[in-house]
Amino acid sequence: MKKIHLLLLKAFIRPFFVTFFIVMFILLMFFLFKYVDDLIGKGFEWYVILELMYYASAANVSMALPLSILLSSIMTFGTLGENYELVAIKSAGVSLQKAMMPLLVLIVFIAIGSFLFSDVMLPKANLKFGSLLWDIRNKKLSFLIKEGVFNNSIPGYSIRVDKKGDDGVTLEGVMIYDHTSNNGIAKIIIAKEGKMAKDEKNLLLKLKNGVRYEESSGENASYNPRQQFTRMRFKETDQKFDISSFEMNRTDEQGFRNNTQMLNLKGLVKKQDSLTKELDSINKFAGMTVSSYFKQNNYVKGYSKVKVAERKVTGPVLGLLPVGDKLRSIQSALDQANSVKQTVSARLIDHGDRIRNIIKVEIEYQKKFTLAASCLLLFFIGAPLGAIIRKGGLGLPVVMAIVFFLIYHIIATVAEKSAITGSLAPFFGPWLAIIILSPVGAFLTYKATVDSALFDVNALKQIVVSLFKKKKKSLEKKA
Repeated sequence: MKKIHLLLLKAFIRPFFVTFFIVMFILLMFFLFKYVDDLIGKGFEWYVILELMYYASAANVSMALPLSILLSSIMTFGTLGENYELVAIKSAGVSLQKAMMPLLVLIVFIAIGSFLFSDVMLPKANLKFGSLLWDIRNKKLSFLIKEGVFNNSIPGYSIRVDKKGDDGVTLEGVMIYDHTSNNGIAKIIIAKEGKMAKDEKNLLLKLKNGVRYEESSGENASYNPRQQFTRMRFKETDQKFDISSFEMNRTDEQGFRNNTQMLNLKGLVKKQDSLTKELDSINKFAGMTVSSYFKQNNYVKGYSKVKVAERKVTGPVLGLLPVGDKLRSIQSALDQANSVKQTVSARLIDHGDRIRNIIKVEIEYQKKFTLAASCLLLFFIGAPLGAIIRKGGLGLPVVMAIVFFLIYHIIATVAEKSAITGSLAPFFGPWLAIIILSPVGAFLTYKATVDSALFDVNALKQIVVSLFKKKKKSLEKKA
């Protein structure tokens, strides 16, 4: 390896890793803002949230990796151009293509790694992320006792505390309403102080210096309808509450395995085949249903042996029926029409859903390859663009990288949505942004190779002037 190649690799790798981790951190912050309502107030341990963020970071690689390649390539060649190192490289007889070759080899390895990641690691990470997020969303709010507020989180109980100690365990002024009795009358427990203790499934309140109030019907309510009121004082008692429903239960991941985003290439092909076969069988069944309907109504020649006398009808069909049968015939026809309409509407909705599922599988299949292609494309945009603008650092390169990446991301998102709705072929959904921006990368590479400005104002001026001269000559000839 030549020293110049080693210089370029070192100049590229440092900003690549820095920008990659910065972009990943920003995307994880957006992730936390998005799911903050599902995480707050449920008493999760720190490692559960960290595990969820770890799995979510795998899905963010599809955005962080191309953006970091684009930004680091602009910064690398912009810094070389700003320090006149790129001019020295070219003056030594090394063209821009040769200078980009070691970085191109590195980007090719990164693209191959991204393809393997999207086919092997990403489905597993999406499976872990989807199942864990499902468990988090379905977990009940954590049991929290607040001062001066009745807490009804535990079924059948209402708990109120006047004051909590600084340790979070000591309680003062405890009042408990027990609604678990069958007679519909709540039991009341009032204590001056208490302490909380918690195990895996139960919450234990150790109450001191209190009174228990209980009201119940008499032993024989039919002869003695008067109610009995009981008051018991205690110095110390224990009250146990079942809080097992507040713990997070992990769902079996096998229930999420058939999701489109959690399949590799082999699984996507298998799912697409099964969905296509189901759709074909439904279409075949619908055709058989229509055929049987025609047969039952004697529309198929030779099906029925009953000979129906032909009669030429010149007026309305209802005019041939008796007066008493007209209303019944109209109502019967209307009922049949409504039944057919409802059946067809339901079938159309089901058919549309099945078509969209097949399209999503095809799009996900193509997206396994577009991550690698986007890495190559954005490198061929960023490297020549940095050589043209000749600015390093985090100023202009960041602006240019964000602009081009937003263009790429917007085109890809709109194309994917259009493909799902059927406005665009499923193949072009993930690839349209790459197809549109590939000529831009070729144009920038050509401009950087010939040391030409991005937009030559004098050349544009000469083109405009020549057009005006041609138009003026044509007008003079006509005159």
